[in-house]
Amino acid sequence: PFCTKKVLLESISLFVSFSFVLLFEITTTTMPRSSHITVLSIALALVASTTSAFVVPGAALSARRTVSVFETATTEPAAAEATDNDDIPTNLPSDIGMDYIPLATMLATGQFEEADQFTRDALIKLAGSKDAGRDFVYFTEVKRIPSTDLATIERLWLKFSKGKFGYSVQKKKWSLSKGDFEVFCQKIGWTTTDGEIERKKKWFGASEFTYDIKAPEGHLPLTSALRGTSLVRELLTHPVWENDDWKKEP
Repeated sequence: PFCTKKVLLESISLFVSFSFVLLFEITTTTMPRSSHITVLSIALALVASTTSAFVVPGAALSARRTVSVFETATTEPAAAEATDNDDIPTNLPSDIGMDYIPLATMLATGQFEEADQFTRDALIKLAGSKDAGRDFVYFTEVKRIPSTDLATIERLWLKFSKGKFGYSVQKKKWSLSKGDFEVFCQKIGWTTTDGEIERKKKWFGASEFTYDIKAPEGHLPLTSALRGTSLVRELLTHPVWENDDWKKEP
């Protein structure tokens, strides 16, 4: 540091000045030579101790700072990487070989709208609707959805919404609503008001639904009721919910 160099230069200057004075005394006085040597030794020791006091700690501090910088650079990113890897599970069972890592990644990064669309697309494939050339699920096809896959989807929604979103959450709201679809929609935030008129939120075009963690409990995932409420009812009464086996991590 600048202050250390300054002190060092001042100490050297002091020593040089002191030496000149001492030399003058030696040549002009009758002081014994041994006394002159003693005084000169004391001066040297004084300068050496001053230099050591200011230079060595500074050097040691610089060394410590260098080590800490490299330790941070080598340890922190590794920890962050480990956290990222731990957050996204890779053992995601599927009876038909469906890859759920994209869904896990979307949910882990807060992409709820994309995760919602992925979930609907997955149900279409799982129910066999896609093979039938349709992009929607008939309520009669819901029973074809493998419990293994529905459980995997549900655990991911619960995990990354901190228990706020998922079909099991909607099932509880459905029970509280006693199967009344209108009351159910109110409880999970699927309705809005235009003035004094309450209506269902619009899905197509500019969606009025909320795709973040601030939404009401059970708000996601969305299920279309354009063809009636039977699809919602069948999903929420699927055999997978008959016991708690679906909660078990693989």
